[in-house]
Amino acid sequence: MKQLTALQQQSRRSNSFRNASSPLDATVDGAIKSPATIFWLVLHGLCCLISLVLGFRFSRLVFFLLFSTSSTPSSTTIYSALQTTSPPERNISGAGGGSRVVVGRHGILIRPWPHPDPAEVMKAHSIIERVQAEQRSQYGVKNPRTVIAITPTYVRTFQTLHLTGVMHSLMNVPYDLIWIVVEAGGTTNETASLIAKSRLKTIHIGFNRKMPLLWEDRHKLESRMRLHALSIVREKKLDGIVMFVDDSNMHSLELFDEIQNVKWVGALSVGILAHSAGSAEIELPTVQRDDNEKDEKKSQVPVQGPSCNSSNHLVGWHTFNTLPFLERSARYIGDRAVVLPRKLEWAGFVLNSRLVWEDSLEKPEWVKEWEVVRKDGEEDVESPLSLLKDTSMVEPLGSCGRKVLLWWLRVEARADSKFPARWIIDPPLDITVPAKRTPWPDAPPELPTTAEKATVIPENTEKRPTKNGSRRKRSSRSKRKHSPKVLDDHVSTRQAAEN
Repeated sequence: MKQLTALQQQSRRSNSFRNASSPLDATVDGAIKSPATIFWLVLHGLCCLISLVLGFRFSRLVFFLLFSTSSTPSSTTIYSALQTTSPPERNISGAGGGSRVVVGRHGILIRPWPHPDPAEVMKAHSIIERVQAEQRSQYGVKNPRTVIAITPTYVRTFQTLHLTGVMHSLMNVPYDLIWIVVEAGGTTNETASLIAKSRLKTIHIGFNRKMPLLWEDRHKLESRMRLHALSIVREKKLDGIVMFVDDSNMHSLELFDEIQNVKWVGALSVGILAHSAGSAEIELPTVQRDDNEKDEKKSQVPVQGPSCNSSNHLVGWHTFNTLPFLERSARYIGDRAVVLPRKLEWAGFVLNSRLVWEDSLEKPEWVKEWEVVRKDGEEDVESPLSLLKDTSMVEPLGSCGRKVLLWWLRVEARADSKFPARWIIDPPLDITVPAKRTPWPDAPPELPTTAEKATVIPENTEKRPTKNGSRRKRSSRSKRKHSPKVLDDHVSTRQAAEN
């Protein structure tokens, strides 16, 4: 009986265990079949695969570091161990050819220069121009005004040299430009042919007076020529920014961007290129202040232009000190001495063209009337500051005068120079060096060559010299020593005979 009861209890326990495990199996099967579980299993497998690949690459490196023969492997060998596959090479066919540089796993094709297809080059340039125009429209001047450049000139030897440089500077200006050229003594074909090459909007007018010979009179006449050009701006009501471009000055292209910020009158710093012998020990420019300070600060920089304080407000002007050069300065055009500028050059100022208009409602009150300026111009107008009643209204440009965007230079042909007229070589040049000869001068008279010395050296080494041989050698050496003197005597006698 006891055995039967024990068997019954065991069967009951097994049945209860089966009944308890059946819902667990059902939940496991349902979890495996759910989409979330499948997604996580796939993600887990993908991560395992990635770690397997990375582990394989790093295991190669570890294996190489552990079992390499060299104690300190180099970086190139480590890179070769890391690089599993090399990038496929492409055969580059074409007239120009090319080369390929491998950076990591990617190859970079280096095309030859110049590009074999000129059409592609033109497309690239057009794309660059569009990009630059777009950048200028977004980050540059929003509403650029027309630039009105006034240049006084006259026909002379260096006119072609100076006008060509100014012309190329104006041709590179990215804004609309009107070039007013005022010629002393009336318009000439030489000047007209020069400015016609620029293909700019030009106004070529003549002035009824000829350029004088003295530099002081030339400065005064150039001021009148500039006022005459301003009267043309007044009559035609040209709207824009007036700048005074002398034909011998040098301009930075940044200058044309800077003058777009002018409201009425602006001033720029001008570098003065005037040097002479012994000028290094002389203090060239000084700083003059409006408050008439007795202690003037001195500077070694040859610059004239606006002077600002720490708050970027105009307080005075840099001027070029001409006193140390007065005794040795050039008096007439073509003199060898240094040419001195005026206290403030016209080239360092820019104006709003509406300042000289006849009926301009926007003209400020601190501007003089044009009739008064014209009367003053009959005597002398040193700078555009003579057009203003209040000079404190001038706007300093170029980081408040800290940037030099313009260089003043006066270089003219000397009076005794012999340059070709209009720079046209007619008749043709004389032949100074024949085409079959070298441009350097002829060689001097021939001296004993090294070949004779080479023939003597083997004889000394191979055969023992006798007493007679030694005497011969001594005599030959003495002859060689005296031969240059004889030649010099012959040359001197020939020169004396020719003279």
